[in-house]
Order: sequence, then C-alpha cells, then structure tokens
Amino acid sequence: MDKQELSATISIALLYIVRMLGLFMLLPVLPLLGDDISLATPFLIGLALGIYGLSQALLQIPMGLLSDRFGRKPIIFFGLLVFIAGSLVAVNATDIYGIILGRFLQGCGAISSTLLALLSDVTRVDNRSKAMAIVGMSIGASFGIALVIGPWINGIYGIDGIFLFTAAAGLLGIVVLLAFIPTPKSRGFNADAQLSLSRLNEVLRHGGLVRTTFGIFALHFLLMSSFIAFPQLMNGTGEIEVDSHHLVYFSILAITFVLMGPFMWLSDKPGLVKTMMQTMIGIFIVSQLLLSQSLGFYPVMIGMVLFFMAFNLLEVILPALVSKIAPAGSRGTAMGIYSTAQFAGAFFGGAIGGYIAGTWEISHLMYVNAAICVVWLVVGISMPHLGNVKSMTYSLAGFDDLSANQTLDALLSVDGVIEVVLIESEEVAYLKIDSDVLDTDALEILQQEQCEPLLEQT
Repeated sequence: MDKQELSATISIALLYIVRMLGLFMLLPVLPLLGDDISLATPFLIGLALGIYGLSQALLQIPMGLLSDRFGRKPIIFFGLLVFIAGSLVAVNATDIYGIILGRFLQGCGAISSTLLALLSDVTRVDNRSKAMAIVGMSIGASFGIALVIGPWINGIYGIDGIFLFTAAAGLLGIVVLLAFIPTPKSRGFNADAQLSLSRLNEVLRHGGLVRTTFGIFALHFLLMSSFIAFPQLMNGTGEIEVDSHHLVYFSILAITFVLMGPFMWLSDKPGLVKTMMQTMIGIFIVSQLLLSQSLGFYPVMIGMVLFFMAFNLLEVILPALVSKIAPAGSRGTAMGIYSTAQFAGAFFGGAIGGYIAGTWEISHLMYVNAAICVVWLVVGISMPHLGNVKSMTYSLAGFDDLSANQTLDALLSVDGVIEVVLIESEEVAYLKIDSDVLDTDALEILQQEQCEPLLEQT
C-alpha cells in the first residue's frame, strides 16, 4: 500500500469514526434523561435511540446506487451535511420529538456503503483487504470510544454538548473528505464491496445468507434494547454514580477484550466458526437472564461483561460468515442486505425495547431479549459447518487471447477453486476458494506468460 492509498484509507476510516461516534454516543446517556426532557416516555426514548436505524435501513442501498451515478464524494458530502443538520436540529430541540427528528436526520446521511465503494476506487485490488481491515478496526474502536466519551461529555456539557460534538465531528469529516481523500479518476465496480441489483434475488434466496441476516438483525436489536436497560440497571445497584458511568463502560470493555482473546482465536479456526457463534448466542441468553434477576452490583457487572463479550465477538464472526457463504461475486450485494438488516434491528430494538420498558418492568425486556436469542440459536442450528472458504479477486490482465468460457474453464480447473464470476469490463474474476486445497502455483502458472497475478484474500 503506497502513501496515497494509506492516507486515503485512514481518511475514510476517520469518516466512519465521525459517524459512529455521532450515532452511538447517545446510547449510554439518553435513557437516564427521561425526567429532564419534555414529553419523554420510555417508548419515545427508545424510539429516539433507534430511529436513526430506520432512515439508515431505508437509504443505505439507494445512496450507494446514487453514488454510482453522481460520484462518491458528492454523495458523501451531502450525507455529512444531512448528518450535521440532524445534530443541529437535536441541539435546538425543546422536547423528545425534536430529538427524534434530529436522530432520524442523522441517519439519513447514510453513506456507509458509499464509503466502501470509495475505498475500492482509491485502492488497488491487491491492497483492498488491508484497507478493509483498517476500516473494520476503526468501526470497532469508535463504538468503544463512544460509550466512554458520551457519558463524560454529558456530565460536563449535557446532552446538547453531545449533539454539538457530533455536529463538529461532521464538519471535521467534510474537511477530511475535501482535503485528504483524492477524487477517483474513474469509478470501477467492485462486486466484493458494491451491491448489484442483478444478483439481489440470488442473495435473498440463499438460505445461509438469510440466517446470517437474521443474526445481525437480532444482534443490533439486542444492542439497542439492552442500552435502554443498562444505565438504569447500573443506577439500580446503588453503587454506581451517574458521573462514573463512563469509567464503568471503559472497565467493562477492557475486561471484555481480555476475555475475548481465546474465543477470538478459536473463531479463526474454520471448523469452529459455527460452534463459536452458537456459544456466543448462549452467553447472550445467560447475560439477559442474569440481568433480569438481580440489581446487585456484581450480577449486573458480570451480566454486562458477558453481553459485551458476546456482542463484540459476533460483530466479527457474522460479517466473516457472510464473506464465506456469499456466492462468488455477490459479497457486496450480500453485505448491502446485511447492513440494511443491521440498521433495521437497531430501529426495532429501540422502539420495541422502549415500549416494553415503559409498559412492564426491565426484567420483562430481558426475558424478551433472551427469547429472541433462543430463536436465533434455533435458526443457526441448520447453518452448515464451513471449511476454510475465502473470497479472492484475481486479475485477468493479459487474458485477452482467451474467450470468457476458456478463462472460466481454466480457473475452475485449478484445485481449490469452487466458484468463478468474470467481470470482463473490469478485467477481474471473483473466486470462491477453499484455502486448504487451493493450488496457488497453478494460478500463477496460468498467468506466467501474461502478467503477475493480483490476488486479494479476504
């Protein structure tokens, strides 16, 4: 990865951080402010938390398609402006409905899929895996940072301070977009990062992808609904002051990452991915049942540690499963549907979680969450055990003398190549491979008289 690619990748990762901070900083704060916000009810608090997911789910795919037509940077610029406008609407809100409107507008700046497409445009094929890894780490880090600085800013400046911070972060994002991210000279199509309408039906009918899509919906439903309960559960222990919530989240996340280590190592073993997923869902059930039974300090802390351990690990496992399961050349389409389900889960988790918390007790919300986990566990039972399956992007530069059928036959003849999709206009082939038996020498020999192969393992 050269200097320009690295700079562009880091800048795009920073744009992800800007948005994730703005969307997540409110989670540990808003459920505590019901008495201080005019017209607020538990249901409306939950709706305010999750409403961004509705606008994201509705606009994520359309915004990505618009960027194919009008360019990546103009759509990202527009999305950041809408995000800033939503933050300012929330700052000036006089009641909970104004905050709901502001959060909805924040979500309307749905640029995640466009950012991924831009990342593909400004990096070479053989460097995209590294670029995706950097962006993935930034997303994970931003979630933890948001949980810590959200309560901290609220303690000093109040909820208006959080929305002003997110507006300022959006402005910073615009500066980064205009000053540090190059405008691509051409927009190619990357089937591993972009949605293809022609492959939509194939993905929607794929049983394994349907199960992982339900999984990410359930995961973010649990995240949003649980955050309606977490601040109140911590207060209910009588041992945690509101001003100390950011320290508690920091401590819990630090413990979680230590405990995750062995499970993360095991989840990297191809034969154990399904087992680890089922184990984490089981841990979710334990955490929800534990949180439903006691307001004591230690049960609440243990329940929250178990929750975050399962959540963080499944946030890694589920997209990896999508990459393994998606047919060759369909990963971008599968991830578009996956992201839509993720945001929909956040919306329904906030709205339904708020309704349950306002109508019954917090314990009932935990029981409902546990029941959703049981359904998820049952749905996942039929998920096949996957081998060491990966996606690969293979350059077709130099294959001009071969017809499409000849190229297809040549690639499928290589041991370990399972599926092949050719994109002749881009001179690439998208391969589904079994890394344990892949004959990499054969792939290299295939091109030895044309050019050096460009390989991207993801």
